[in-house]
Amino acid sequence: MTRSRHIGAVFLALLAILAWQGARHPAWSEAAGSAAQKSHDATCNRAAFRVVVDVGHTAEAPGAKSARGLLEFDFNLRLATLIERELIDAGFAKTVLLITQGPAMAGLARRVARANRSHADLLLSIHHDSVPDSFLEKWEYNGEDHYFSDRFKGHSIFVSYDNRDRKGSLLFAKLLGNALKSRGLQYTPHYTEKIMGHRQRELLDAAAGVYRYDKLVVLKDTQMPAVLLEAGSIINRDEELLVGTVERRSLISAGVLEAVESFCKERQPRRSERVARRPDVSSAAKPASRPAAATPPMRAR
Repeated sequence: MTRSRHIGAVFLALLAILAWQGARHPAWSEAAGSAAQKSHDATCNRAAFRVVVDVGHTAEAPGAKSARGLLEFDFNLRLATLIERELIDAGFAKTVLLITQGPAMAGLARRVARANRSHADLLLSIHHDSVPDSFLEKWEYNGEDHYFSDRFKGHSIFVSYDNRDRKGSLLFAKLLGNALKSRGLQYTPHYTEKIMGHRQRELLDAAAGVYRYDKLVVLKDTQMPAVLLEAGSIINRDEELLVGTVERRSLISAGVLEAVESFCKERQPRRSERVARRPDVSSAAKPASRPAAATPPMRAR
């Protein structure tokens, strides 16, 4: 037998021994697989993880008008309500819907204050997009004059680098963008174009469609990771009809749920570890007022 054939025979014999040992001790392979699975499937305490779903704008200051004269606030409310229900049904029982009253600036201050009092793990603000006035064209719908722009379509996602948890905000934004993309939804790239003037934004993730917008109050002043989703352009006549359908809202809601689940798995273990390291006396002495905070006031209009 040549040297190369001898080495090959020894190698085959070793493989046979290893296979025999694996058959005799299946727990070895099961333990290895279990460890890999545990590292992959980080835990998520859904019952303890609180998401604030913020309805963009107010009934008094309803935001943009659609191509057919509908109010952005109504689009925001319908989508946000569905997202809240989907999250609660999936086990995120502490999810709250934040609906704010009043004029724009005063409403922003109240919105941020109420979100911060909720001690949430994540805030998602729901909006629908328009365009600068210079892009608008006039058309007639149902015998009335309205304005539209079919120039752009698609969603967009924003984070602020002034948020106290920039890393967490960016993580969730990327998870959300990728979840929407996997469902066939495309983001709009027009915020990178010079024609947007002072509305031009830095694109942080070209795959997920995440933009940087530091000065958005609901993103920069909240004390938890915060992301703003422009769910579609309601000034685009075709997209206005799409985002008004149950099917499109359900598709977006499913993407949000997937992103929240992934984000919870990434973030919740660290929160649990911090709680576990606290002395028993601290947890015993801690007032029960915060965990027992009721969520219905967050839904008050």
